Amino acid sequence: MDAVKSYSKFIKKNMERPEKVKKLINLGLFIAYHYVKFFRDKRLPESFHFLNKYSIKCVIDSLNQPQNSAWVNIFAPSEFLIAMDIKPLFIEAYSSFMSGFFIEDCLIDAAESKGISNTLCSYHKTFLGASELGILEKPRFMITTSIACDANIPTFRYLSKKFGVPLCIIDVPYKYSKEAVSYVKKQLQELAAKLEEAFKRKLDLDKLREIVKTENKTRALMREYLNYVGKKTLQTTMTFEMYMLFASHVFIGSKETLKFYEMLVSDIKKAPEKSGKSVFFVHILPMFETNFKQYFNFGEKYHIAGSDINFDFLHEIDENDPFLGIAERLILTSLNGGIDRRVSRIRELLEYIKPDGIIQFCHLGCKQSMGGAFVIKKLASEMGIPFLCLDGDCVDKRNNQEGQNRTRLEAFLEML
Repeated sequence: MDAVKSYSKFIKKNMERPEKVKKLINLGLFIAYHYVKFFRDKRLPESFHFLNKYSIKCVIDSLNQPQNSAWVNIFAPSEFLIAMDIKPLFIEAYSSFMSGFFIEDCLIDAAESKGISNTLCSYHKTFLGASELGILEKPRFMITTSIACDANIPTFRYLSKKFGVPLCIIDVPYKYSKEAVSYVKKQLQELAAKLEEAFKRKLDLDKLREIVKTENKTRALMREYLNYVGKKTLQTTMTFEMYMLFASHVFIGSKETLKFYEMLVSDIKKAPEKSGKSVFFVHILPMFETNFKQYFNFGEKYHIAGSDINFDFLHEIDENDPFLGIAERLILTSLNGGIDRRVSRIRELLEYIKPDGIIQFCHLGCKQSMGGAFVIKKLASEMGIPFLCLDGDCVDKRNNQEGQNRTRLEAFLEML
């Protein structure tokens, strides 16, 4: 950690030299990839070791090939990008890595100095700050959706205008209906045409069908994995639970993601019987928050039983008509629409996992998460599961009250 902080100080000293900062970030990612490749943490199951390497490589590839990349958010229909061999860079991942480099404060300050609101999600502010400082090279395309996050559309519109890069916004209706599916399907067909125009290559429909077929196999493994989570204890950390967003969202449909879930199911089958207390997380995990790291990273007494955002859609989608299938997936994800849909999915997951407690960490700027906290607390009460709600920031470490968090977290864990 000291080496990382020293490296971050060196990066910060060069913030006025964007080309140098860009090289330092790329070098840091390169070193991180080879470090985890050759110096594996023996506490990690084989599946998470594989995911660790794959996630870092995905970010490196997109940054190294900007003209063959597209900026996306985690709910973008990236199946089309995978089918066309385009490298997705999702802003939540990039910002998390910048926080891992301990430079998120400089990037956030740079965004706010340009007039970006301090109440905007720090994932977005970090990414915007990197663009303002010239650290990010522009991609060839951008995709976002209207799902869950009200910051996505204005952030991507701003970036599209700033860089002069084409943007496709997928407007996803809240309610499922034939008309809604047809509406989203048409937008996806338009997206495919725009991608073909921007990247000067054709979308192979057979390859897209193969991607969807792989995605369905992956979701079948997700469902199988859930059958064991409540019975077994798999050693992991908050960081790797968040790395699963690579597999459960942006890169789902890839062969590597399928391999990860095959390994994950194998690992949990071999894992020891459940011991200690398991905690289920609602929304995202504060992987840089000191108290949470202390108790949950490779914890023996307390361990992570998953998070709802990694299981927001578990059904098969139409392999014959992938445009229709992906349209249905976007509409039916548990984070789209009213809170009742999300509560229903969380209830379903809790019945599988049977955790000893639930923690909802309300990330600053995530208004839909904060707004639903009392409804989810009511669900926990109905199911007789202890519930803790904390406010904080998953990226900007300055926004976390560590002393207050420690007091409330320790009281909750004692109660368990």
